[in-house]
Amino acid sequence: MSTTPVAVTHWRAALARLAENRAAMAAAVVLVLVCLAVLVGPWLVSATSQAVDWDQISTPPSLHNGHLLGTDANGRDLLARMLMGGRISLAVGLLATLVSVLIGVIYGATAGYLGGRVDQLMMRAVDVLYALPFLFLVILLTVYFGRHIMLIFLAIGAINWLDMSRIVRGQAMSLKRQEFVLAAQATGVSSAGILLRHILPNLTGIVVVYATLTVPQVILAESFLSFLGLGVQEPLTSWGSLISEGAREMENAPWMLVYPGLVLGLTLLCLNFLGDGLRDALDPMRDDRRDGT
Repeated sequence: MSTTPVAVTHWRAALARLAENRAAMAAAVVLVLVCLAVLVGPWLVSATSQAVDWDQISTPPSLHNGHLLGTDANGRDLLARMLMGGRISLAVGLLATLVSVLIGVIYGATAGYLGGRVDQLMMRAVDVLYALPFLFLVILLTVYFGRHIMLIFLAIGAINWLDMSRIVRGQAMSLKRQEFVLAAQATGVSSAGILLRHILPNLTGIVVVYATLTVPQVILAESFLSFLGLGVQEPLTSWGSLISEGAREMENAPWMLVYPGLVLGLTLLCLNFLGDGLRDALDPMRDDRRDGT
């Protein structure tokens, strides 16, 4: 009964600290604008991402020819393709992060709470997966299951849960020694009940912070795979695919590389700023210092 006001106070204090962080708030505003642009922008742009303008092939940016950011080597509007590609890149970042969070939290919390041989066996499996190259695992999954866009989400998310599981495991090992967990054990609450009611809710802060920092890693991973030709396939596109195309045309059409690279870099930078801000805002030590403990 007494834990609810404390939790509410902690989250309110965290939000207040986050609001005071100008860099994090500015990053959040930019991210909101980017999300609105990729969601609404394709309907506002006159050209579509697949429409070919045969008279404007590899045309530089101009306000007069209807192509604000120019066209690619196939005469397609670069702005329209960037907006559609942003949908794929952000979707990969969010969905793959969700997959990695679900796997990592459940796996790490279970290993940390149960401990003993179960913990040793589960973490040795994580060590084995750590030893395998990331690119090799993703290539293996995409070759075996195909290159469908949803499978790419799952493949990247299924690889990125390892760090999350280790972090959650450490927190779970610390939480299981707390008095409220020991009291629940003494009253006969099952291990599953303790995990669901006591361990997992108290991991929310660190999970939110790490998830925010995982999103840019996942987007960058998808961009790297698309740059190598292993990611999103035509007719779909992503920022990574656009950068790959721009790299091939860099000498003749540098705008094809510059604009997607700038948008991707800005998005990743803002996600990192927001993640750092959340990490500082949700730091429980700040509450302790504020209370003088």
